Amino acid sequence: MSWLERIIKRAGIGKKIPKPAKEKWIECKKCKEQILESELVENAHLCPKCDHHFRMTAVDRIRLLVPADSFEEHDHNLTSSDPIKFKDKKRYKDRIKSSIKAGGSTDSIVCGTATIGDHEVELCVFDFFFLGGSMGSVVGEKITRAIERAIKKDRALIIVSCSGGARMQEGILSLMQMAKTAAALKRLAEHQLPYISILADPTTGGVSASFAFLGDVLIAEPGALIGFAGPRVIEQTIRQKLPEGFQRAEFLLEHGLIDQVVHRKDLRNRLDHLLSHMRNTPILQADKE
Repeated sequence: MSWLERIIKRAGIGKKIPKPAKEKWIECKKCKEQILESELVENAHLCPKCDHHFRMTAVDRIRLLVPADSFEEHDHNLTSSDPIKFKDKKRYKDRIKSSIKAGGSTDSIVCGTATIGDHEVELCVFDFFFLGGSMGSVVGEKITRAIERAIKKDRALIIVSCSGGARMQEGILSLMQMAKTAAALKRLAEHQLPYISILADPTTGGVSASFAFLGDVLIAEPGALIGFAGPRVIEQTIRQKLPEGFQRAEFLLEHGLIDQVVHRKDLRNRLDHLLSHMRNTPILQADKE
């Protein structure tokens, strides 16, 4: 190597400088404003212009609801098999692998033990970004195990639903999870333990038709789509125009189908208050804002 080449090497001349990561812009579906992704993340995935509630990953949701150091995940090792060897444009097995690789979660729900205020709870949070938050055998098993832990440890149960419904790639086995989780919740009720169901956008299909609507208290996020079949399917079936805001959280609250609509940033404190009333314990002052 010549002296000139050595100088060039030491000085880093000609070395490719990595380009800084470009800031991503996201359009708000409600007000159509362009928002920086970093700004959206810092604002709990809320539009700073119109307060529209964007969908969140399960991890971001858990960080919002409970102190990070209080969450202990359970059953992370459970992954879906391919019981009916399903294939459409892509094999079901391959869809599972690519979803795990993309998000890190092993299925569309994350379950664990956490603390809200002064209350230990069993917390289950759906991740819509994993196959549309669909409910397969793993989801049913994880929720059932969470319920069994709640009974064993005398804890309340909280489930945050954000799902398109049952997972068609598992056929009838996915529908059986509706009965499985409902039966487990009956046992929870027999032990007089609280179950709070939080309905995020969207909560539809087999999830809404089972455990999502079996809570002692039903809380929805503002503007969340909640129902069984989608509005378009209903309109095509009954051949009538649906009312404005049909199947949105505020419409359901007005018609008595849910108990509360709570802003995302107020959820943790609201849960602390509800759990304190339901467990007859003091509200932890430190969690008040």
